Amino acid sequence: MASVDWSLAEKVAVKAAGREPFAESYHYASLALDFEELTALAEEQVAAATGLRSAAGAARARVTDRQGWVRANIASFQRLLRPLTDRLEQNLKANPFAPVATRVAGAEMGMVLGWMSSRVLGQYDLLVVEDEDPDDQDIVYYVGPNVIGLEKRFAFPPREFRHWLALHEVTHRAQFTGIPWMREHFLELVQATVDSVDPDPKRLLDALGRVAADVRGGRNPLDDGGIMAVLASPEQRVVLDRVAGLMSLLEGHGDVTMDRAGADQIPSAERFGAVLRQRREQGNPAAKLLQKLIGLEAKMKQYEQGERFIEVVEREGGTELLDRAWVDPGNLPTIAEIRDPEAWITRIAPTVAA
Repeated sequence: MASVDWSLAEKVAVKAAGREPFAESYHYASLALDFEELTALAEEQVAAATGLRSAAGAARARVTDRQGWVRANIASFQRLLRPLTDRLEQNLKANPFAPVATRVAGAEMGMVLGWMSSRVLGQYDLLVVEDEDPDDQDIVYYVGPNVIGLEKRFAFPPREFRHWLALHEVTHRAQFTGIPWMREHFLELVQATVDSVDPDPKRLLDALGRVAADVRGGRNPLDDGGIMAVLASPEQRVVLDRVAGLMSLLEGHGDVTMDRAGADQIPSAERFGAVLRQRREQGNPAAKLLQKLIGLEAKMKQYEQGERFIEVVEREGGTELLDRAWVDPGNLPTIAEIRDPEAWITRIAPTVAA
């Protein structure tokens, strides 16, 4: 018996995704052609701005709807979480409540993915699995209805906005395919996180006890990464902190590159950034709680902390100093160093700090 009812997850997510009112706009037809052209242009601009050139060939753009994004991410989650779900299946075999548990897990996963599908604009799918169809891997996705919706709602110039989005997603692809060790290192961290999860219910109860103690102490236990961080053991927190440090660096680098690489061709970039930052911060109370639970609020902080880290590092030693982070996994900043860039500079380039 599967530990997560993935079929139910997809059904719930597709229903929860809803429809974007502007999805049928006449502009929609131009998305595929625009993103094909602008993704190729952005790839050259990112390579020129960062020195990172993909070793995996040209980027491929794919415009999808919310339902297509949901299905692509369910496929990715199934691959990533397989070691954990296999262990959970063993634990559930003798449990009379197993059928209910798997459906609850599927429904919860579906609700999260459905809500996220209404927010996401683009995504680089970094997973590459040798025994699966290569045509469905290493793709830069754009969620067409959400892109059109923002363009209409805020009167964004479509070509400029699409170019700006392409720069961000292509930067992520350059990070994972232009730095020889990055993809493998990231997936090893994710795998270490998944492998370390203990499906023992007693561990869950112990974690909930720690949550209650945090609340009594006046601290929100969800602030540092959502429910995964709450349930993590001290050993797991070490891995999660490494993941957080890496993602803050990559997200900050993506935002900085997006603003620099096409600056002369995207005069509205500052306005785009302001609107998206405001969009991240707004939301009804239920949406904000969901953001905390799934760690999305922590991810939003990664953009800001990563950008500030890069700003301080480049002020001290230019892009040459920042480029040292791409030399070896040991040079990557921890989350503590992201928050204290001088500490990373002292570790990596003590003569600069002095």
